[in-house]
Amino acid sequence: MASPQLIPSHSSFNHRASINPNSSNPSLSSPNLKPISKPSSLLQWRKFQRFTSLRCSASSFPEKHRMNSAKSDDVAELPLFPLPLVLFPGAVLPLQIFEFRYRIMMHTLLHTDLRFGVIYSDAETGISGVGCVGEIVRHERLADDRFFLICKGQERFRITDLVRTKPYLVAEVDWLEDRPSVDDEDLEGLANEVESCMKDVIRLSNRLNGKLEKEVKDLRKNHFPTPFSFFVGSTFEGAPREQQALLELECTAARLKREKETLRNTLNYLSAASALKDVFPSSRRWV
Repeated sequence: MASPQLIPSHSSFNHRASINPNSSNPSLSSPNLKPISKPSSLLQWRKFQRFTSLRCSASSFPEKHRMNSAKSDDVAELPLFPLPLVLFPGAVLPLQIFEFRYRIMMHTLLHTDLRFGVIYSDAETGISGVGCVGEIVRHERLADDRFFLICKGQERFRITDLVRTKPYLVAEVDWLEDRPSVDDEDLEGLANEVESCMKDVIRLSNRLNGKLEKEVKDLRKNHFPTPFSFFVGSTFEGAPREQQALLELECTAARLKREKETLRNTLNYLSAASALKDVFPSSRRWV
């Protein structure tokens, strides 16, 4: 299916976005990084040329993370990989590592716990304060010391302090979990509403693009509301700031409500496009 334009629920996020629920991996619209959907072999990555080249320095790290706070038992140290994308728990992220300092990081990780922090960063906002742990589940080391990786998103974290900046960023982090829902919050009902909105978006997008209409398969796949909310966020292509806002929320109900609003806005946009297509049927593509 062609990905329809996604209309974020908050106007402050001005990135053009789209939704791609047909893939188990988030599709990331980055000019420097191209994820691979369901790779059968690590060698398939050699066909792709656009991967992330990381350029970051201590000056790009927010001052609010430079505090020298007292350590607690809950604080952990985590090497950081700033990227122009947002990783969600449960999502799969392929990467190519070729910059020297991150090759050093990989050599260390492959002999320790295989985990590092993926943190969203862009030229305008710098490095975000909340990220997601990426765990290396498969890797291939090439003759020129580059690495191909498949990582899976694990728990979220919040940066509390910067430990060092060279050869790569290392930070102290606290772990984030969603707060328990209040008694009057029907998380199952909210998750079902979000799934229904996603199905409507897919159906209307397929119709607008001349695809054969067929029943949309189960999108929740028996996921509980919290992991399902992360899956939904991972499908929002091209709106990393909106995705970052969803990642930072510590309430499953609030995340699902925001996603439902975004999907409804998108559905309204597609409905308007459908009406225009009925009036001007000669146009081949409307989303």
